Amino acid sequence: MAWRRRPEAGVGARGALALLVLALYAPGARGRALEWYSAVVSTEYVDPHTNRTVWSVSESGRFGDSSPKEGAQGLVGVPRAADRDPEGCASDTRFLVPAPGGRGDAPWVALVARGGCTFKDKVLVAARRNASAVVLYNEEGHGNLTTPMSHAGTGNIVVIMVSYPKGREILDLVQKGIAVKMTIGVGTRHVQEFISGQSVVFVAIAFITMMIISLAWLIFYYIQRFLYTGSQFGSQSHRKEAKKIIGQLPLHTVKHGEKGIDVDAENCAVCIENFKVKDIIRILPCKHIFHRICIDPWLLDHRTCPMCKLDVIKALGYWGELEDVQEMPTPEPPLGSVLAANLSITLQDDRSEGSSLPSASTSDSAPQCDASFKDDAGENTALLETGRSDLQRGEPIS
Repeated sequence: MAWRRRPEAGVGARGALALLVLALYAPGARGRALEWYSAVVSTEYVDPHTNRTVWSVSESGRFGDSSPKEGAQGLVGVPRAADRDPEGCASDTRFLVPAPGGRGDAPWVALVARGGCTFKDKVLVAARRNASAVVLYNEEGHGNLTTPMSHAGTGNIVVIMVSYPKGREILDLVQKGIAVKMTIGVGTRHVQEFISGQSVVFVAIAFITMMIISLAWLIFYYIQRFLYTGSQFGSQSHRKEAKKIIGQLPLHTVKHGEKGIDVDAENCAVCIENFKVKDIIRILPCKHIFHRICIDPWLLDHRTCPMCKLDVIKALGYWGELEDVQEMPTPEPPLGSVLAANLSITLQDDRSEGSSLPSASTSDSAPQCDASFKDDAGENTALLETGRSDLQRGEPIS
């Protein structure tokens, strides 16, 4: 009997997941790395009230993208309040640089606020005033954060950004006329990887492909499942027709002293157990005999004799498909009343003692319908109970 393997789900999902992983880790899936450096900002000034030097060091700055990563130092200068340009965007902006004893040619660092114009404009204005470095402090809404700065075309001038609180602290000191010396140093190198636009497109295409493959596999799976279910229903119909045909095979009940059957020697080839008195046996067209409850389920699955491999269905004259068998009554000879041409055993006939056995031609033997099999799971039990009920009713047996 041919069995069809039930389709398995999950293969398509695993393949789609592998495709997505391949897309994420394929060469070029990751974009270029964003590299930036933090800046160490050191300030030093003399407190006019205590006449003590106050200094502080913190890694609170960030170098601009186009700035050289090198140190710088000088006195801090801020746009003059009279110019009303704290952002330092105007080309004629002047800077206030408090210095003890006059600034002279000492290097200085411009401190300007973010906003008002581009980073590049601010840097160029300070560079034209000979600033050695430019420090921008962030807007108030950003708190202690700093952001990347793009200022290509500003030359080799050092440019950093500090947080708003840090910038306002230094600005207040300078506006009070206190000279503040600032030293800028190179801090930690930071690398931040991000996915490029090309990689996003690649991953999107891979994801769409994964969804298409998953959908196709899902459709294929349910089609296979539908076909598998249909074949199961067809197999059940096939078995019902086979039961009717098998019911036409003659039955016989084993008795004491019966010629042709050695109760102690012969056995059923299916269950490998000896025949016992009152056992109900089925006689096949090839003259082999078996227990009815053993051979009937075997014939439903295999259609052939377990010993000689004779096709029992064809031997009974059914050459086409079982579904084509016409509905017809299938009377079965009574237990023990077997046609002489189909018997594979010799019934004991001792006429000298005055006892005679009913033959196949006896007019009193009425057709008896064989018990049909109820369900596949309990057909063996049904067959056994049918044999027992025949004995209890006392029907004629051979």
